Amino acid sequence: MRIIRTKNYEEMSRKAAAIIAAQVVLKPDCVLGLATGGTPVGTYKNLVEWYNAGDLDFSEVSSVNLDEYRALPVEHPESYWSFMHRNLFDHVNIDPAKINLPDGNNMDAEAECARYDAVIKAMGGVDLQLLGIGHDGHIGFNEPSDAFDLGTHCVDLTEETIEANKRFFNSKDEVPRQAYTMGTGTIMNARKVLMIVSGRDKAEIIKKAFFGPVTPQVPASILQMHPDFVLVADEDALSLV
Repeated sequence: MRIIRTKNYEEMSRKAAAIIAAQVVLKPDCVLGLATGGTPVGTYKNLVEWYNAGDLDFSEVSSVNLDEYRALPVEHPESYWSFMHRNLFDHVNIDPAKINLPDGNNMDAEAECARYDAVIKAMGGVDLQLLGIGHDGHIGFNEPSDAFDLGTHCVDLTEETIEANKRFFNSKDEVPRQAYTMGTGTIMNARKVLMIVSGRDKAEIIKKAFFGPVTPQVPASILQMHPDFVLVADEDALSLV
């Protein structure tokens, strides 16, 4: 595990974007595993700026997203499909045919999870997986559990996750209660994993996840065992370690 300490959110975003940019430059046809939420917005903003400056070319890149809400229309502004287009895809030259997310509108969970796993396998796996971390240690929507889920699966979101995500909706009642997510096994199979974390409210879970025991009760803790895991975090997030 490699830890990069930054002064603030802006520096964290630049450092993370530089790691992703290096992956694209070194392997133009790479597979990027992408994340949503508030934390990666700054990272995507930097990537867009560097693309506009002529420093990056996404034309051969393929993408797979960590997760998608179940039963939320794809055109809903808070679907992860919408988030990714708003923050990255609509602003760079990625081929729309190479963009992949779980289909949250497929109500056959078993079929959709099998389909998404097959998509990732057919692409040869993920070269670089971007992650955030929840206050309970979840990565993607892999919530605290009695075991690590290996492949894509349908998750009942915890009350804590619903509470954390309600800021993106008009009310808590609008937050979907289920999602499709990559499993920890798929994440661990990525050749490189990059986690970005900002804020003092994440300090306790950073200490628990990366300086405590590996346990499915803290899903992110499994990353301690990844051969190429990079944590980019600001001073506040690292204040307890």
